[in-house]
Amino acid sequence: MKNEEVTPMTFKDDGEIPNNEELPVLLYSGVFADNPEECRQTFSDHNWKNSWVGSVYDYDHYHSNTHEVLGIINGTARIRIGGKDGTMFDLREGDVLVLPAGTGHKKMSASFDFRLVGAYPNGMDYNVKTGKAEERPDVLEDIHQVPLPNQDPIFGEEGPLIKIWVNKEY
Repeated sequence: MKNEEVTPMTFKDDGEIPNNEELPVLLYSGVFADNPEECRQTFSDHNWKNSWVGSVYDYDHYHSNTHEVLGIINGTARIRIGGKDGTMFDLREGDVLVLPAGTGHKKMSASFDFRLVGAYPNGMDYNVKTGKAEERPDVLEDIHQVPLPNQDPIFGEEGPLIKIWVNKEY
């Protein structure tokens, strides 16, 4: 596991996808480049559980009741974060994204062999919201009630997520 720079990025509410203006998305570029298969166990070791292996939906969606970590374990993908006017990310094996509750994401394209691991702090169950008008205002309240994780999914109690999300050091 590499101790790479972490890039925080904040996305604004676009009227459909609420995103999370208080907590930034965190991109850990190439952190598992040497051994992508370590993602799932590392996430679990740091209390990010209820994991699964698969892909990202090919429509804009978000989770209003939990944060999510996505670790690329095989292949490449272009994922849009932040809704229809969001930002495209070209992700590859070994990259990790941490999405705060409410953050929109959509798979735009992927290599045939693309796979990732997803997990949630404290093994939270997740819902799937798509930005429909009837989801509001309830989802906005849900997002603000999601507790902060007690560990970074990769580096534990002293990791970048704790410094950035909990201690506001960015």
